[in-house]
Amino acid sequence: MMSDFAGARPEGAPPELTDLQAPEVPAVTPSLRGPSMTPRQYIFFYSPDEWEHFIREWATALGTDYVQIKRLGGSNDRGADVAGFKTDMQFEGPWDCYQGKHYSEALKPSDAFPEMLKVFTSVIDGHYVLPDCYAFFAPKGCGPTLNRLLSRPTELRNWFLEQLDKGDSLASEIPEDLRDNVARLAKTADFALFRSVELEDALETHRGTPYHVGRFGSPVPPRPGHDSPPDEVGAHETRYVAQLIEVYAEKEPAESFTAENVSSHGKFGGHYRRQRESFYSAEALRLYARDSVPPGTFEALQTDVYSGVIEVAETSHSSGMDRLTSVLTASGQLDLSAHELISVSRIEDRKGICHHLANEDRLTWVKERS
Repeated sequence: MMSDFAGARPEGAPPELTDLQAPEVPAVTPSLRGPSMTPRQYIFFYSPDEWEHFIREWATALGTDYVQIKRLGGSNDRGADVAGFKTDMQFEGPWDCYQGKHYSEALKPSDAFPEMLKVFTSVIDGHYVLPDCYAFFAPKGCGPTLNRLLSRPTELRNWFLEQLDKGDSLASEIPEDLRDNVARLAKTADFALFRSVELEDALETHRGTPYHVGRFGSPVPPRPGHDSPPDEVGAHETRYVAQLIEVYAEKEPAESFTAENVSSHGKFGGHYRRQRESFYSAEALRLYARDSVPPGTFEALQTDVYSGVIEVAETSHSSGMDRLTSVLTASGQLDLSAHELISVSRIEDRKGICHHLANEDRLTWVKERS
């Protein structure tokens, strides 16, 4: 019987063997977690509360000497979602105000007027002094009309006073004496204080905060190099150094080891210098993490290193040196791939974290003999 398939092998003929063609490489490698989104797209789905948290994070990177940044958003925030205080006087001293508006469209003058009115009435009622800066902060920014007004402070003042006089405006709902006081204050206020923040500029600034990586899943920034340990032992490293001296003294009890002479010791000097290099490498990682990734990231790595080596440390060892060597070796074999910092960490960092733990007496090399 003839096959229905075109080009079928004749009956009785030997099979023909051919190499299968390799499948084409897809242009885009699929992600098991779905397509990635840009920070701008993530922000589109934020709730108003999350938007205010983002603004507060952004404000920490402005370079302004704020003594405190507070998120105050809520039903009674009096027009101040996030406040940057420049002195301990807080609302009674110089401060900046950031007003978040998580709207699906660009802000219009009708969106801005109620907030500006709220600022002036709050100042008159004594809730705070007029801020040095009042910035509108919206994912879609300000529309062309509002942008033009914000770019021309004198025109903005005139427009605000016109809205204040309108019988059908929001101002008609407040008492006449308060409205008159608002007008007097507005006529003397510097309307250059009212500004807007563009989202692209805000994202660029936010990249300089330790919150950016955790919020948007971005790669961690490059890690800079670090200096070698100073010759003199610092106050922040005395305990782990003392523990190392105990290790050497146990091996050579006839000798007198101190922080000043151990570095030049013929037998242990090199070992001691390597341990300090490791400690300072981990210290550099800690400082990098403080400035580059969310708070607690380095501490989580430190906790997992501790969990991975503590059983080794608690096992019976012939000497403190044997315990120390076993712990340092175990730290290099730990699976820490789940940690954000692992892409910029080194083996020396793991050893250094062990010395951080010894510095806190969470690890002890020389055990008291019973």
